[in-house]
Amino acid sequence: MLGAPRRSTLSPNPIGTLAYFTVSQYSFDEQSSNASFQLLDIASGKISDWALNSSEVNEVVWIPGSENGILYINATNTETPGGVSLWIGDALSPSDSQLVANLDAPFQGLKVANSSTGDLNFLVYNLAYPNGTAYNPETAETARNTGRFYSDNYVRHWDTWLTKERYSVFAGTLSVNSSYGLAGTGLRNLLQGVNYTTTRPESPVQPFGGNTDFDISPDGQTVAILSKAPELNKANYTASYLYIGPFDGSSIVKAFNGPGSDEYEAGHKGASGQPTFSPDSKTLAYIKQDEDYYESDRWQLYTVDIGTDYSVSNYKSLSSHFDRWVDSIHWAPNGQCIYVTAEDYARERIFKFPLDAPADYVPQNLTWNSSVSAFSVLPDETLLVSASALWSSRDFYTTKGDGEQNILFTAATELGISSETVEEFFYTGSQGTQLHSMLIKPTGYSENKTYPLAYIVHGGPQGSNANVWSTRWNFQVWADQGYVVVAPNPTGSTGFGQKLIDDIQGRWGSWPYEDVVLGWEYVKENLSYVDTDNGIEAGASYGGYMTNWIQGHELGRKFKALVTHDGISMTRAAYGTEELWFIRHDYNGTVFDEYATYAEWDPFNYIHNFSTPHFIVHNSLDYRLPESDGIALFNILQTKGVPSRFLNFPDENHWVLNPENSLFWHTEIFNWINHYSGVGGDLDDVPIGS
Repeated sequence: MLGAPRRSTLSPNPIGTLAYFTVSQYSFDEQSSNASFQLLDIASGKISDWALNSSEVNEVVWIPGSENGILYINATNTETPGGVSLWIGDALSPSDSQLVANLDAPFQGLKVANSSTGDLNFLVYNLAYPNGTAYNPETAETARNTGRFYSDNYVRHWDTWLTKERYSVFAGTLSVNSSYGLAGTGLRNLLQGVNYTTTRPESPVQPFGGNTDFDISPDGQTVAILSKAPELNKANYTASYLYIGPFDGSSIVKAFNGPGSDEYEAGHKGASGQPTFSPDSKTLAYIKQDEDYYESDRWQLYTVDIGTDYSVSNYKSLSSHFDRWVDSIHWAPNGQCIYVTAEDYARERIFKFPLDAPADYVPQNLTWNSSVSAFSVLPDETLLVSASALWSSRDFYTTKGDGEQNILFTAATELGISSETVEEFFYTGSQGTQLHSMLIKPTGYSENKTYPLAYIVHGGPQGSNANVWSTRWNFQVWADQGYVVVAPNPTGSTGFGQKLIDDIQGRWGSWPYEDVVLGWEYVKENLSYVDTDNGIEAGASYGGYMTNWIQGHELGRKFKALVTHDGISMTRAAYGTEELWFIRHDYNGTVFDEYATYAEWDPFNYIHNFSTPHFIVHNSLDYRLPESDGIALFNILQTKGVPSRFLNFPDENHWVLNPENSLFWHTEIFNWINHYSGVGGDLDDVPIGS
């Protein structure tokens, strides 16, 4: 699984005949990765190598209005160390590409549009100094001290300590009259000059933002940029606004859905996202949440018309009756409808919203059993889909959304697995509603055998156990150790309606725990081929919290071993996070508030019950859930004499991404659970410090 090819999603050319993607693969023998670009012929499904140097080319975009024109960023720059260069060419003869610009910093996130003059207007992003100029770490001056000090409580996020530099969107023009050389004085910082009182404007929004956080209109005249609310502290609020303005920088971009706007006054005050211009450049589609400190509020689809003076009008919600989270946005070529993705019953699916649909419109699913990773709308309105599933790391197919699917490629064959091992079931939850669960059998499953249960609780807590490929928690890999994996979707799970998501607030250890217990009981009573007496339980993030909660409760005695990856063990210690909005919402307030639930749902209230062998993973760069929480849990288990081990990666964050680290993670966890469940032998070598 870790050494198998990893394919990106497809990027089609403007006429819908070719698409490129990347393939990377890690070699454990050579301890290195190799990567390449490949081309897919959409009509035939034929895949061929693409003669672009993947070790140098960072990213490629198709030039709008052309057949196969490309613009790409090269990681080399002969003029400035640490800079990059822009090249223009044709996809069918990339060796003839021309250097058109040297950029003095490691810019990325390329987007391009044709202007009426034939010039190419483009956007990129990079870290910027407070004065607005681009930051280049290779040429920057190094401070004589290593101190860092702060005056507000947002000092680090995810895996990075904040510095004075912030990400910003830069605009540039390649002039057709000078062989597409960089026009004017170079690149302009489009966020420079935006007023703020608390939070400095930044786009893309970190840590996961990219070029979907900004857009350029197809006519090249207008930009839309996402940034956090400038009047609110980032540790306490999730609110962000969309800024509109001219590409040429003749005026400063302005927020159109912040305080004072019709949208804001109607109660839609939360995070914004996915700004996407219509084909005629006159309308902007985007998503928005209502609550300003709830990261898992429902994402709704909106449109707003953009005037020639960059004013906005006709703000409209398209998905008010669609009880799912709208995600990525793509306009139909005629501009009359919008295609989106949304999670629905453990799958990411595609839905269609006509602009003239009635207010109570609810769209129908257009895709299949797998989960959509990304998609494009081709000129004839065919959907070009990149997907994955528990049995395939990547599928490519086309569909008209009419029930027909033309499969262009599937990775299932090279992986040697199939959908036959995957099932799902529903059971009655704590509130009397039907809850969903995935079930994965081992490859080569025999009806004449029983298999220990591997019970896996998802993170979030507003997340899901879905039919999607993962190299971090791959259910088939766990099953193939000799288990039946059951992965429930209890209270708090996404993709089943907003009520189930919201009901976890203030109840981390009640309804969700009861749902997990009921799921386990369903398996014990109904699935005779599953051995619950020798089962194990595991979870990461909120799943790690639930594992810690289970350890202190009756269900903990039903398992032979437990695994916690980066999970909360002490609820009050959650104030070590940078995302204070998260715990303020989910625990009903701050630690000072009378009705907050920190004390009620603290796993450490039940340490006297801890007795099941427990494996803990907690990484040093996990700033959302600091590593001290995992160490404290380990110390308690060790003090009580409960068999336990602690695994730490100093160079990993909330996830384990390095292939060598991931192999070690899997090896040690499987050794642990296999020993206690009986599918394996003795524990491995004596750990460090023994």
